[in-house]
Amino acid sequence: MWNFPFNFSFNKDTEDFCKRNALLTLSVIAVLTGCTLGFMLRGTQLSTQAKIYFSFPGELLMRMLKMLILPLITSSLMSGLSSMESKACCRMGVLTVTYYLWTTFIAVVVGIVLVVIIKPGVGTDMESNRLGGGPVMTSADALLDLIRNMVPSNLIEATFQQYKTDLIPILKVPTKTIQPNFVYIVPDESDPKGRTVYLELTPAPEVLYKTSPGSSQQMNVLGIVIFSATMGLLLGRMGERGAPLVNVCQCINECVMKIINAAVWYFPFGIIFLVAGKILDMQDPSTLGKKLGWYGITVLAGLFVHGLILLPLFYFLLTKKNPFTYIRGLLQAMVIALATSSSSATLPITMKCLLENCHVDRQIARFVLPVGATINMDGTALYEAVAAIFIAQVNDYELDFGQLVTISITATAASIGAAGIPQAGLVTMVIVLTSVGLPADDITLIVAIDWILDRFRTMINVLGDALAAGIIAHLCRKDFPLSGSGKAMGDSAGERHAHTVYYNICQV
Repeated sequence: MWNFPFNFSFNKDTEDFCKRNALLTLSVIAVLTGCTLGFMLRGTQLSTQAKIYFSFPGELLMRMLKMLILPLITSSLMSGLSSMESKACCRMGVLTVTYYLWTTFIAVVVGIVLVVIIKPGVGTDMESNRLGGGPVMTSADALLDLIRNMVPSNLIEATFQQYKTDLIPILKVPTKTIQPNFVYIVPDESDPKGRTVYLELTPAPEVLYKTSPGSSQQMNVLGIVIFSATMGLLLGRMGERGAPLVNVCQCINECVMKIINAAVWYFPFGIIFLVAGKILDMQDPSTLGKKLGWYGITVLAGLFVHGLILLPLFYFLLTKKNPFTYIRGLLQAMVIALATSSSSATLPITMKCLLENCHVDRQIARFVLPVGATINMDGTALYEAVAAIFIAQVNDYELDFGQLVTISITATAASIGAAGIPQAGLVTMVIVLTSVGLPADDITLIVAIDWILDRFRTMINVLGDALAAGIIAHLCRKDFPLSGSGKAMGDSAGERHAHTVYYNICQV
């Protein structure tokens, strides 16, 4: 009789724990199951078509997540910024961008220090399939492309592609030489002395590359973020005239969150096949371990130091709160980031975790997360710095202090322009390599292991975005008074901000 209340309470606590962490537990089990299934099927020698069929549920998961990116970003930024005061919005924007740039630069410094200390490329015998001297985009072209994508010429086009400078080869054929290069005496029956033959050799044509406007089949998230933020700010200043569109954006945002809540239960099933399909495509792990083992350890060590030591330390110093209690509410988003390797695709889940588990103000989460998923790439910046110095060590190329500074600045700038998609860091890696005169085709040295490291650096990117939201929410708490539930005052169904009037769209 005395044990009954204790057992009842224990069972109830266990049931509540299972309900709260069921999705996280299923996601972790799905990742482990996918790894086990992938390694078990590696020996079956599945055909390429069979691998495509096997990975289909995982492909469906990625498509589902990418489908929600556009409506979530546009509705979040427009509805979030429209209800802010201009001073509060300006202060939050400056703090957010400053914090992102600062943490990205620190991540690069951490990577440089570790790779210089560990020296993973010294004495490494690499066999690379070099691509040959191809066109290499300059840092200036990459920077101009970044600025062009900030202001898309066609907003509809920006939803499925972005601007990219193409390099078109032009052959410059030299004129024939006037003087013969070689003279040969060929025997001739009619002439006993032989016949004279002149052989002219023209040099190989010179290949020049001309820049031309082009496009890349990736969503221009940066342009959409800037347009949506501008629209949100102007809608807020329009007052009553902009209220109908704000109401539409809030309805879209709420509907997207409901779709996420429904679709989130498919994730564990899709993760199994997403992870297993990648493992089936992986090269021989033992060969990769021999060639790139120390390189992988260096990158993972840098991500560990930055993600689990420095970022939580910044959170603690700025908020005076326990960072690991906050991070515990983000585990679901980090597992999805590990499985999908895309910070943009993980954005809907990160938003859900911040609002429901971490109780971050809705307005702040709507602004900080989309901006972070676009410009805050701590893990990518660290990885690019480590990879560039690793390639220099493999080629016995000594880097002086000035070149290390160049790498740190270039890696910080290149990571801002990196797309939040799988293995986007390989594209911007060329910019970092060419900035210090390293061969761009040596990027093939690290391609084999990149897909594994890409997952871990995406986790750090997502963690950095979420911690930034918590820090900005604390620093701007006076601008956004909170209720007990963690939502902004007036954000509930019955309360609205006093300076904005909402209309029934059907009546308007």
